[in-house]
Amino acid sequence: MQIPNQPSLLADDAAEALGRVATPEGRRERTGYTILLHATCWYVSARIFSKSLFASYIRALEGFRAHLDRASCTCPAGAHPAELDSEYEVEAGVSMLTEAGRVAFAEDYGLGNEESVAFDCEGFLADLADEALGRLHEAYEELFGGIDVSHLDAKFVRDDGRLDVVAMQEAIRRSWEDNTGPVALWSARRWLTGQVRAEERIGVFLCLWMGVAQSYGGLPPSYARDLAAALATIDLDVSCEHPQHPWSTADSTVQSRYRAVVHLYVPDDHPDTPVPAEFSARELWECPVQYAQLARRALDDLAGWRTMRGGDEDWED
Repeated sequence: MQIPNQPSLLADDAAEALGRVATPEGRRERTGYTILLHATCWYVSARIFSKSLFASYIRALEGFRAHLDRASCTCPAGAHPAELDSEYEVEAGVSMLTEAGRVAFAEDYGLGNEESVAFDCEGFLADLADEALGRLHEAYEELFGGIDVSHLDAKFVRDDGRLDVVAMQEAIRRSWEDNTGPVALWSARRWLTGQVRAEERIGVFLCLWMGVAQSYGGLPPSYARDLAAALATIDLDVSCEHPQHPWSTADSTVQSRYRAVVHLYVPDDHPDTPVPAEFSARELWECPVQYAQLARRALDDLAGWRTMRGGDEDWED
């Protein structure tokens, strides 16, 4: 078993151990797997977009938790292992699975009998299980639930109902504020509801596109669902006679893209643009082929997120 690179195997092994929990071997495994599931739940919550893996972790933890009685703890204050860093906790969890592993672990860390026994305390293990379950349930909602970005209406919709594309671009550029995903999601929902004027169309689509292209670590399904739905509205089977389109002339940097879009919408306020004059006509910006080119790239990125972050068959549920 590789920990934590294969958390699905860990969850499966833990589930199997639940059937032995009433035996001495099972009680050892209860300790080891509870510690391991706690140690790796942070990795799962932060890095993996798989509903089925979350469900497996939660089932295993709830199964062990049902056999843990916090009130049975008779440990003196401060006896429970504390401040466990992830590497130590993983080593402890693996070691606790077998009697030989426990002996070696105690020798390696110079643990006395009381310190070793504390790992099996039901109060200690119940605390770990509860903390891990809390984090998993919270992360599940963040990754797969509904994300409310309606507060961005006040930032991006002017009093006359027009969209402030420049403000949207400013927000995307401030990536250190974690704006990229929310702006992309807001743009996708605006696009899907048709609340976009003709002159705002390319600006909103580019905000959506930039949110995808510049989310280098990938966005979770709670974002990707609406992004994919918006991209699906673009006709990919189109052609034109244009030799090049404006977006392809801008460098693939956040600053270059920003300059291109704000110049398009307020050229007097933002005269600096990477798009050459010969490719700056609005007809070229609005060409269906440019939309198709952008959509294909964004859809490839979304597919890459699925591969990179462990998305499975229930990614879009």
